[in-house]
Amino acid sequence: MNIFHYAFKVKDIASTRKFYVDLLSCKEGRATENWIDFDFYGHQLSGHVSEHFPKLDYCGKVDGVQVPIPHFGCVLTISQFETLQQTFESNNIEFVIKPQTRYAGQVGEQRTMFVFDFSGNPLEFKAFSNENEVFAK
Repeated sequence: MNIFHYAFKVKDIASTRKFYVDLLSCKEGRATENWIDFDFYGHQLSGHVSEHFPKLDYCGKVDGVQVPIPHFGCVLTISQFETLQQTFESNNIEFVIKPQTRYAGQVGEQRTMFVFDFSGNPLEFKAFSNENEVFAK
């Protein structure tokens, strides 16, 4: 598997570290006062401090639900999804889109949930009922 690298804007290093390390249990990589890297489920995220954040657009409509664009996230196992959902709930993290099942009974059935990180970036976490259907039509 090739890993991806994604650089994104964050408000500050301290709150970014709290969200990604303390809540998501991401391993911290290199960091300076202006950026920080994380191992995000085997992929490299780089948060860069900025004061300029674009307005979110809820233009994405998936299975009848408006989703914020842009967003990023990760495909998890069902067990990882359930554990992360419990982590968000026990830490009073508000869901942008509450945990739900998308495409129930169809090819590509998946659990999904959206949250904002502490910089306001929307993240989606999902888990497929059948991992072989991630790219199925």
